[in-house]
Amino acid sequence: MIAMIRPTLVIFAALTLACGIVYPLAVTAIGQAVFPAQANGSLVVQDGQVVGSRLIGQSFTAPRYFWGRPSATVPMPYNGAGSGGSNQGPLNPALTSAVRDRIAALRDADPDNTAPVPVDLVTASASGLDPDISLAAAEYQVTRVARARGLEPARVRALVARHAERPLFGFLGEPRVNVLALNLALDAH
Repeated sequence: MIAMIRPTLVIFAALTLACGIVYPLAVTAIGQAVFPAQANGSLVVQDGQVVGSRLIGQSFTAPRYFWGRPSATVPMPYNGAGSGGSNQGPLNPALTSAVRDRIAALRDADPDNTAPVPVDLVTASASGLDPDISLAAAEYQVTRVARARGLEPARVRALVARHAERPLFGFLGEPRVNVLALNLALDAH
């Protein structure tokens, strides 16, 4: 009996060592050496303090800031531990009501803006944590942000253009703006 159990225990110990200790340590070491910022969560540091991550959206609600996509994480918005889509279909009354409320909030914050509201300002992303908005969503908010900060809209538009990120390899995805980076740049002006 022991002759049959011994090889099983040896294989179990070897696989535990290889897959549970050696492999994770090797991947962590390679990640830290080759991609240290990404391996540590793409944290944004300002004045020695971590103010967020380039990968997870944050809640901005003041008129002087650009607003990101709504978060689908409940009860706390942009909670990485609660990541997941809302799983509500386009005919779901709860989604329709939430979108209607979000449009009303955007219209209330900028009553003179009669442009169509970009869809990414009223719907959550698949993860509910998206840190980016489309260039159309940023453009929609330029006048409100400029007025709240006492800046010329052209100056705010130029800041958006400087922070625009192009599609990966020039064709994968859409042009976008990281809301946290843009708002930090606004605060620096």
